[in-house]
Amino acid sequence: MRVVVLEDTVLLQEGLVRLLAGYGHETVAQLVTAEGLVEAVETHNPDLVIADVRLPPTFTDEGILAAVALRTIRPSQPILILSQYVEERYASELLGGDASGLGYLLKERVADVKDFIDACNRVAEGGTVLDPEVVAQLLARRRREPLDTLTAREREVLSLMAEGRSNVGIARKLVISEGAVEKHISSVFAKLGLTATETEHRRVLAVLEHLRAT
Repeated sequence: MRVVVLEDTVLLQEGLVRLLAGYGHETVAQLVTAEGLVEAVETHNPDLVIADVRLPPTFTDEGILAAVALRTIRPSQPILILSQYVEERYASELLGGDASGLGYLLKERVADVKDFIDACNRVAEGGTVLDPEVVAQLLARRRREPLDTLTAREREVLSLMAEGRSNVGIARKLVISEGAVEKHISSVFAKLGLTATETEHRRVLAVLEHLRAT
């Protein structure tokens, strides 16, 4: 297996290279920034890219952004994200389409070398390998997403609903009309996908959604 390693921590990068070599895999390029990733992949046509998330210069999301861009150019390129962090937004984008040949592992949770090498092999062969913690955080983000669509005023209204206030109480607190409160609540229900039913109280469900995310 031919591998490109994108990792800015020198000791970890060299450790990965030696580990891979010990199992008969060749590292064809070692990078410390995301800038040259596409060129390295096009030059060496690797079986796998192993990439960290946070890289120079800002140490925020350069690595996973590079992975997303690379999969746009080469949709079948196997990539294994190996990081200390779950970058939820771009991880969702990376894994949201065809997840074949993609992996996301957390460094501190890789407890067995053979399991790691097996994960590399599976991703290189087109499989998907995800740390359970990554899955949990992405699912939590998905549950929060409807709340992210609420306006600031709608969030205020929902927060006051969670305090048990009536429409009249909310109107007095926010110094707006009851009609305006009703419109905001209707919008909250719509954005949270809460349709009117005989058996479910939408106000309670909306509050529960708010409480889960706080």
